[in-house]
Amino acid sequence: MSGFNTLAVHAGQHKDPHTGAVIPPIYQTSTFIQDGINVLRAGHEYSRGSNPTRNGFESQLTALEGGAAGFSFASGIAAEDALLRAVLAPGDHIVLGADGYGGTNRLISKLHGKWGISSSAVDITNLDAVRAAMRPNTALLWVETPSNPLLGIADLAGWAAIAREHGALLVVDNTFATPYLQRPLDFGAHAVVHSTTKYIGGHSDVLGGAVIVADHLHRGQSLAEAVGYQQFAGGAVSGPQDSYLAARGLKTLGLRMERHGATASTLARWLDDQPEVTRVYYPGLERHPGHELAKSQSAAGRGFGGILSLQLSDEAAARAFAQSMEYFQLSVSLGGVESLVCYPREMTHASLIGTPLEIPANLVRLSVGIEEADDLIADLERGLSAARAASKPVVARVCEKTLENA
Repeated sequence: MSGFNTLAVHAGQHKDPHTGAVIPPIYQTSTFIQDGINVLRAGHEYSRGSNPTRNGFESQLTALEGGAAGFSFASGIAAEDALLRAVLAPGDHIVLGADGYGGTNRLISKLHGKWGISSSAVDITNLDAVRAAMRPNTALLWVETPSNPLLGIADLAGWAAIAREHGALLVVDNTFATPYLQRPLDFGAHAVVHSTTKYIGGHSDVLGGAVIVADHLHRGQSLAEAVGYQQFAGGAVSGPQDSYLAARGLKTLGLRMERHGATASTLARWLDDQPEVTRVYYPGLERHPGHELAKSQSAAGRGFGGILSLQLSDEAAARAFAQSMEYFQLSVSLGGVESLVCYPREMTHASLIGTPLEIPANLVRLSVGIEEADDLIADLERGLSAARAASKPVVARVCEKTLENA
């Protein structure tokens, strides 16, 4: 089997036989000429159903995830929605990881809830809690690991075993890890979802999502057939231009993830030593409760990714920190070559305010880019200086260290 970077460059990328172009062209077309009524050239009729540019990207990502089939959509949420519609029926129940993207929770609880889908949120690190949440009508388990924004680590094999015991499907959001760091299908997951907007595209210039499925029958139909039909009938496909940009980004995913991870590790360790920071969430830190599990689930031991979160003394400090840096630009999203800072409570997870799942007011999330680590540390120092000026005097850091050493 070819190595990751070789597959990333060559899988699904068919050279143009007519011109010899090294890079496949972008098939920027909505429809295709037929040689007769329903006599299709290369199987293409209309770009909602298939398009060579999109199909190439789908094959490329499927190869990297080790799946049976892949489907590309107009956004990450569109991909999630299509998968849910493809496999669920009114009356079904979902066990959902409590720590995850707020948009996923909103999609399941607010939109699919109207159509008779119920859900229960559980601690992703507690398999007993997962097992206790299962019901006779549980059809789906959904987990994001590492989680967003608390970087929790779920035992993928454990979640998969519970799903199998109950005849349910396991879906894993692999956006943070990407297939370079983690391949959930290898641990028994039935489907993987991505926001390809993030690390897959990698340059903050494409909007997209994807579903990769294993070779599995669900309610008498293969997952590939079910999701493929939903993609065609629902129509939320990625266009040729976005598919091309995502495919181009995927070719350098391995190189970028190495850089993201190495720099994030450096910053996490530096932040962990700063008195203004009460806690750092990064699975690459040895004291992270999921460190060993994350390491065991990491493909070829490639690291822990480019996302970290931190807690400051209070809300005022967190707000000041997030709004005072130069290279860490205040923005939603993540996974681009540039560093970003986010205040999840009111940005990506605002829909959870007032619920048991709301994000702490003193928490900030960092998406570490590929800039020089020294420059980013200097930027973080600016942020911490602003946090000090805004914060009330506290001894939270001292208290935490005292408890750790007790």
